[in-house]
Amino acid sequence: VQLQASGGGLVQPGGSLRLSCAASTSISSMKVMAWYRQAPGEQREYVARIRTSGDTNYADSVKGRFTISGDNAKNTVYLQMNSLKPEDTAVYYCYAETQFYVYSGQGTQVTVSS
Repeated sequence: VQLQASGGGLVQPGGSLRLSCAASTSISSMKVMAWYRQAPGEQREYVARIRTSGDTNYADSVKGRFTISGDNAKNTVYLQMNSLKPEDTAVYYCYAETQFYVYSGQGTQVTVSS
């Protein structure tokens, strides 16, 4: 499974970005699709996940500001990020989990700065 994250960039505080994660296979066959992020000098941390059922979950730090969604027809998972803060600055990575494996790809840089 190959995952390609895109949509990152430079945005001012309070702005929005939408990240995309395009999978090389059907995302409906994945148990879970998730986003993680890693800021400079920090450990990678969980951001959000969506299960095949559509059930979603968010880290407390992004709850109410970020929304994860999936488009099965496009084999793509999205992360809509609103009300961005400087502390959201990080490389964002997409993950896909099956019953036996966890896949990840290259990340996309998000920088929140005035």
